[in-house]
Amino acid sequence: MKHSSGTRLLTGASIVLLLSTLSATQTRRQPASPVPASYYPERFDWQKQTAEQARMDVAKLDAAIKFSVASENPANKDLAIDLATSFGREPFDTPIGPVKPRGALSGIVIRHGYVVAEWGETTRVDMTFSVTKSFLSTVVGLMWQKGLIRDVTDLVKDYRPPGDPAAFFEGEHNAKITWEHLLRQTSDWQGTLWGKPDWADRPEGQPREWANRKLREPGTFYKYNDVCVNVLALAALHVVRRPLPEVLRDEVMEPIGASSTWRWHGYENSWIDLDGRRVQSMTGGGHWGGGLFISARDMARFGYLFLRNGKWKDRQIVSQKWIDMARSPGPANQGYGYMNWFLNSSAKPAFPSAPPSAVTFQGNGSNIIYIDWQNDLVVVVRWINQGAFDKFIGQVVGSFVPATR
Repeated sequence: MKHSSGTRLLTGASIVLLLSTLSATQTRRQPASPVPASYYPERFDWQKQTAEQARMDVAKLDAAIKFSVASENPANKDLAIDLATSFGREPFDTPIGPVKPRGALSGIVIRHGYVVAEWGETTRVDMTFSVTKSFLSTVVGLMWQKGLIRDVTDLVKDYRPPGDPAAFFEGEHNAKITWEHLLRQTSDWQGTLWGKPDWADRPEGQPREWANRKLREPGTFYKYNDVCVNVLALAALHVVRRPLPEVLRDEVMEPIGASSTWRWHGYENSWIDLDGRRVQSMTGGGHWGGGLFISARDMARFGYLFLRNGKWKDRQIVSQKWIDMARSPGPANQGYGYMNWFLNSSAKPAFPSAPPSAVTFQGNGSNIIYIDWQNDLVVVVRWINQGAFDKFIGQVVGSFVPATR
C-alpha cells in the first residue's frame, strides 16, 4: 500500500522492528557506567580489604612481609648512637635537634585506597629523616600555588627585603641561586647555617680540602646536602611568614585526616625574629636531629595524597602541575625530581623491580614511602636495609593476581 504522496507506509511489523532497532541503538549509545569514586579514609577509620579482594596472592604477599622483617636494619635503635656511626667521618656532627630511639621494622600496604596488610607498630611515631624533605618541598609547592612564589626559576634573593642583615643569597655565587636549584639540590649554596658549614655535610676529598672546596655553577651539579636544604626551609619561612609546621598542618595534614601525633622539629638554635615574634625555622631531615617525627600510617596518608594526584575527596590540595614538576628529572640528576622525589625512570633505575613510573620518598634508616600509579599502590616500610628494598617491593608487585576476562 502506498500513501498518496508516494511515501511508503509502515506496517505494524515494520514499526515493531524500527522501534527495536532504535531501542538497541540508544542502548549502545548509553554512556558507560561511571567509574566508582576513589575511596578516601576518614581520620579514625581506614577500611581494610583482604588480599583476595585487592587481587593479591596471600602467600606471596605474606612472603614479602616476612622478607622485610628479616631484612630489618641491624643498626643500633638508639639513633643518637646510630647518627654518630652513620656520619662519624664528618666534622660538626653534634646533634642540635631532638633525637629519639626508633622502633622495630614496620610496614603498611595500601591498594586501591584500602589497607591490605600492616605489620609492626604502624602508629608509632619515629624520626623519618630525609622523608621530611618531601613534606618541605610540598609546603614550597603550596606557596607556589598561592602565588607567593611567582616562578621556581626566580632568584631567591629577590624574595628578601633590601638591606636584610641575613644575607644568605648575596655574593657572586649565592646570588645566582633559584628556588628550583634548591628544590633539585643543585644550588651548591655556600655558607654556614645554624652552626653547620655547607662543606661539613658529606665532605668531598681530603680533610685539608674540605673548607676550600670547589664551587659549581648553580644548577649544574647535584649534591645531597642538608645545609642547603635547611637554607630552603629558612627562605620559605621568610616568604610564607608562618611556621612551616602550621602550613603543613592546615593545608595538608588536617585535610587528609592525619593523626595529631606527628611533629616537625627544628634545631635548638634555629629561632629567628619574624614580624615581631620568635619563630623556629625547620629542618629538612634528621642529620643533626630534628625533622619530621611521624607514624607509618600518617606517612601512608601522605603518600596516598600523591597517588591520587594531589586530590583528597573533592579538594585539590596539591596541584597536578606541581606534581608534574616534582616528578620531572633534573638536568644534573635524571633520578631526582624536586626535593626527595626519587624517580625510577632513569636509564639505571634504583629499583628495577618497580615500574619506571614509580616514585619513592626516602630517608635514612631506611624510611621509604613508595608510590606506584601503575598498580594503584602505596607502600610504607620503615627501618629496612636499603639494599633489600628492591627485592621486597618486587615481591609485593609480584603478588598481584592478573585480572581474568
